[in-house]
Amino acid sequence: MVANVSGAGVKWAILALAGCLAGSGAAVADTPQVAAPAARPAPLVPADFPVPTQVETAGFKLVPLAPDLAKRDFAAYMSSIEHLQTTFSRSTSWPHAGITDAEAIADMEGEQARFKARKSFAYSVLTPDGLRERGCVYVSPSPVAGYDAVVRMWVTKADYDAGFDAQLYQWVVQWMHKDWPFAKIAYPGRAIAWGTWDAAVAVAAAKPAKP
Repeated sequence: MVANVSGAGVKWAILALAGCLAGSGAAVADTPQVAAPAARPAPLVPADFPVPTQVETAGFKLVPLAPDLAKRDFAAYMSSIEHLQTTFSRSTSWPHAGITDAEAIADMEGEQARFKARKSFAYSVLTPDGLRERGCVYVSPSPVAGYDAVVRMWVTKADYDAGFDAQLYQWVVQWMHKDWPFAKIAYPGRAIAWGTWDAAVAVAAAKPAKP
């Protein structure tokens, strides 16, 4: 599922949209004033960085979220609604029982588009045979200065109870250090307590946008 559901500062990237219009002196008569176009978000990684598109281990594999995974993704998070509302989104807005197939596919299309644009990277964590989704990993821009990226992840309730959450987190930290170009990564709810992260996000959002 997309990591874009809001709620207590969680589920995907916080987008800050700001525009500045500056000028000095008297306006010239009959000259239309045209606002500058909004700057496009910069890619999360350098243009020459080869973003991983499949990673395999003995117990699981990672592939980018895409529409062809919608049913497996849907089955995974719908099996763990209360668990994910408590441990991941911290909100009843995702997941919830009313999510439709069309919404699930639209989510996958959005994640795929952001992946291709190198704006954020969402991965499905599948069993080695690819038949079942065990969870997801999201790599996105940080809304808090001082971090090159934010990494969040979830696993199903069954996999959590089996100890897979801790295993996946440990593996992802090593994977990020070894194969990604980030010097400093935020892991909210894990290496950083949710309360601390939420406060830092609020402070960052309150700061005026740079011209």
